[in-house]
Amino acid sequence: MLFDSTYPKSFASDNHAGVHPTILEAMAAANDGDAPAYGDDKWTAIFEEKIKEVFGPDAQGFAVLNGAGANMVGLAPMLGRYDGIICADSAHIATHETGATERLLGVKLLTVPTEDGKLRPADIESRLGGVGSHHEPQPTVVSISQVTELGTCYSPAEIAALAEKAHEHGLRLHVDGARLANAAAYLGCDLKAITTDVGVDVFSFGGTKNGALAAEAVVVLDSSLSHAIPFLRRQSLQLASKMRYISAQLTALLTDDLWRRNAAHANQMADRLAAGLTDIPGVSLAYPVQSNAVFATLPKAVADTLQQRYLFHFWDETTGTVRWMTAFDTTPEHVDDFLDDIRKAATA
Repeated sequence: MLFDSTYPKSFASDNHAGVHPTILEAMAAANDGDAPAYGDDKWTAIFEEKIKEVFGPDAQGFAVLNGAGANMVGLAPMLGRYDGIICADSAHIATHETGATERLLGVKLLTVPTEDGKLRPADIESRLGGVGSHHEPQPTVVSISQVTELGTCYSPAEIAALAEKAHEHGLRLHVDGARLANAAAYLGCDLKAITTDVGVDVFSFGGTKNGALAAEAVVVLDSSLSHAIPFLRRQSLQLASKMRYISAQLTALLTDDLWRRNAAHANQMADRLAAGLTDIPGVSLAYPVQSNAVFATLPKAVADTLQQRYLFHFWDETTGTVRWMTAFDTTPEHVDDFLDDIRKAATA
């Protein structure tokens, strides 16, 4: 169906939400006369300093346009022509980026099946059998998603263990951080605790799913990789001419913990939705709720009824699992109204 303001709140994606007012104000403030293009402006300089403030003095931040682009730019300097990336079979780079990694970077994805979307150190070991063989792609990078595509979160200790295992074998650790803020809010830690402090080499920091407009960042913690990023960003069509508007948004998110407030609210609305499902017959949670994603299993007839009024996606039609996402602007009333409609559909 077409979706507009006459329909209830969308639960299909946090990408459906609007732009946070504070971020709109930051963009308006950047809209002040002329400024140099391609990042040679004062707003981008401020953003780059903010990255160092939040993630440590060795961190270097590069503003880009979208999450898939951030992954491509962040992964590229770590890979050669015959290399491979170890990742979960549910990873975004393996499922929802239209083969961009294989097509644009020309490498092999070495996927590992997981029940909860999370890699373990043993999973890295399981894909190292071809190391040194000229018949096999050479694993060079381990890539994880934080939050995972199943809504689960890696703890700092889990990421540190993956980094240790990767580095032990000469591999680097990349984090797809499209919902990094939601993970930190759930874990009750700062962003540095799940990136810089635990051995991550390169990661993306997502803004678009957390109240921004086409604003993501690639953050490089391994200084030996930084020199290549400006060239790769340009070559990958991720260098914005009027970058000040992207940089201003990212700075706003990283100032006064706006990232945390937005993400924590979205997570709380997911918790509210999950709690309200417990007494609805025929509806159960498919995965733990550790972010702003709720995966529920329910009869297809119930889901079909709800989709006549709400936007959301089937995650697995064979099991009847759907995905419901909340956002920074989801209200308790939105959730409660949705729960009422789920209950009516389930008991009809």
